[in-house]
Amino acid sequence: MYVFLNVKKENAMSKKKVVVSNVVEGHDNPIAELVQVACRYDSNIMLESNNRRINAKSIMGIMAFNPSEGMSVDIVTEGTDEKEALNAIEKFLVCA
Repeated sequence: MYVFLNVKKENAMSKKKVVVSNVVEGHDNPIAELVQVACRYDSNIMLESNNRRINAKSIMGIMAFNPSEGMSVDIVTEGTDEKEALNAIEKFLVCA
């Protein structure tokens, strides 16, 4: 006899919209530094803007995405440390 349990995994994720502010002024090499911040976390970290979605851990993706002052960006994180990752990326992008 087999018993199957229907276990439903909820897709938990965190998402927040931010406006990029003074990233160039606050960092020597903002693209590399943003990737370094993202790589500190186990969670998947995506940045979305204007129908573009990139992995924040990809230096080539960040270069193509080019987050610049005044740009509206959705930060989407998913994983075990998603809230911490979201807060770190937000802090970086708004130079808090």
